[in-house]
Order: sequence, then structure tokens, then C-alpha cells
Amino acid sequence: MKKNFLFALLSAAILTNGCAWFHHKSAATKPAPVASKTIVTPDASLSAKVASVNTVGRFVVLNFPPGGMPKLQQTLFLYRAGLKVAEVKVTGPQEEANIVADLVSGEAQVGDTVRDQ
Repeated sequence: MKKNFLFALLSAAILTNGCAWFHHKSAATKPAPVASKTIVTPDASLSAKVASVNTVGRFVVLNFPPGGMPKLQQTLFLYRAGLKVAEVKVTGPQEEANIVADLVSGEAQVGDTVRDQ
């Protein structure tokens, strides 16, 4: 009987002590996530579409989205399929979201993209 009691006591000691061998990481020991230092800035560049082209007068009518309109005498560039195809100079007049620009160089087509860079 003494052997059974001693064996049970020894088994209980080994089982309870054995759990201490496995270390579980608690939430307090986990490293905190590192904050990202990403900087986001709005794109303030101008962009528009060519609404109409007058090849004889060498001017285009540009249609800008609300909130962005170029200054008079500002130089802009026309792109087609990602390639620069023309350069224009804003001359006016302006009516709502449309403004007239003279073709300085290149050829323009309706639907070309207009950017200031």
C-alpha cells in the first residue's frame, strides 16, 4: 500500500512538473507590431481629356474634371496610349469645365489624355 501511495505521489509530481517544461508565450511577451512609416500624399497634378480638335486653327478644347483647371499660358502635354504626342499652351476662353489650348507641337485627337507633366 505504501508503494502504491508513493507511486501515485511520484506520478502526480512528475505530471504537474512536466507541464512547466512546455513554455507557452503569453500575449505580454509577444513583440508589438512595428508601425508602418508609409506617407500618402494626394496627386495634385492636372489631368483632362481632349473634347474637340480644330486642325485648321491648330487648337483643342480640353475638358477638365471638377476642381482642377490650368492657368492661362500654362503648357500641358497630350498623351495617347501612354506616349506623348503633342504639347499645348492654354490660351482660353474657359466655359465651365472646358478651356481652349493652342497646339504648340504634335497632333491631337479627341480622347487624348492631357497632363501637366
